[in-house]
Amino acid sequence: MPIIKSSADLRNDYNGISNLCHQYSEPVFITKNGKGDLTVMSIETYEQLIGKLELYQLIQEGMDDVQSGNIRLFADAMKDIRARRKK
Repeated sequence: MPIIKSSADLRNDYNGISNLCHQYSEPVFITKNGKGDLTVMSIETYEQLIGKLELYQLIQEGMDDVQSGNIRLFADAMKDIRARRKK
């Protein structure tokens, strides 16, 4: 269930909202005049989210490579890696 707080809560109880963000490791949605306005989260949660997005992007790039036929045998790739390690 999402955590929803008003902009007045953010203004009047910043520390409480900060604690929520750190305790639950998920974003807190801030409303203004009853409508969604902002999302706040801890830096740790933000960094985890960005890390996931970067991973998903890399996976998508790999899937695109497979789709376009840009592939090579695993054994060939391992030979190249081993050759580089010896240098």
